[in-house]
Amino acid sequence: MSNEAKELREALGARLRTLRKDGGFASGRAFAAATKWQESKVSRIENGRQNASEEDIRLWCRKANAPDQIEDLIATVRHIEELWLEWRRQLSNGAAPRQERALPVYAKTKVFRIWHPTVIWGTLQTAEYAAETFKQVIDYYEIPDDTESAVAKRLERQQYLYRGDRMFHVVLAEQALYTNVGGPDVMRGQLDRLLAVMTLPRLSLGIVPKQAEMRIWPGNSFSMFDSKLVLVETYSAELSVSQPREIALYAKAFDLLKASAVYGRPARGLIGSALDALG
Repeated sequence: MSNEAKELREALGARLRTLRKDGGFASGRAFAAATKWQESKVSRIENGRQNASEEDIRLWCRKANAPDQIEDLIATVRHIEELWLEWRRQLSNGAAPRQERALPVYAKTKVFRIWHPTVIWGTLQTAEYAAETFKQVIDYYEIPDDTESAVAKRLERQQYLYRGDRMFHVVLAEQALYTNVGGPDVMRGQLDRLLAVMTLPRLSLGIVPKQAEMRIWPGNSFSMFDSKLVLVETYSAELSVSQPREIALYAKAFDLLKASAVYGRPARGLIGSALDALG
């Protein structure tokens, strides 16, 4: 969880603790008895170690005789949830809606900073490579199979590589060239695609060689949209970072990763070596 989300959750817990005491419940045990919850749940919520659901908030406020606080506290809960969105919830209707929701963000962004240590960034993917990644997502999260429409929405993002005055700063680790997604034929097509897009005037594509000296640990992939938003992907959720001091840390991390990357002819050489390895 980001520091911003953690701080907000802890602040929410402190506020609920005050409401509980003002409502006449001196102890968490007494409040747990009134709500028919485990005492540990009350403690976790008050100490910011567990998310309070909207239903939890409604019951809490009713028991604490503070119904006027429900609307405001639910708004706080929803904001915290926006900072940490579980993939299963985001993908409940398939992968395509999530891809479509990204389009307005891309339309508004002028400067992209992208780090991917293990796979090719989505906007640079071929249709075949993208299809294979979505098949993995669909199987892993057990969501509706909408591979074809998801691929179409992902490829729609590529229009921004050619339109407007946007700048794309993309850094991949060399491993991304070798992670086998879909087999040799799919990988050949994808690597050829990388060689082709490297000629685009608004795309800066760097590769961090496997033997490069790292100035910071690789960490998770992340995407920066101007200096307003960072999205970080994990297996369980997508972290949305909007707090300025946290965004500044990701900007610093990107600069350190970029310092280990090679560009131009050396980068093309690494892609060519990956192609040769496919036979």
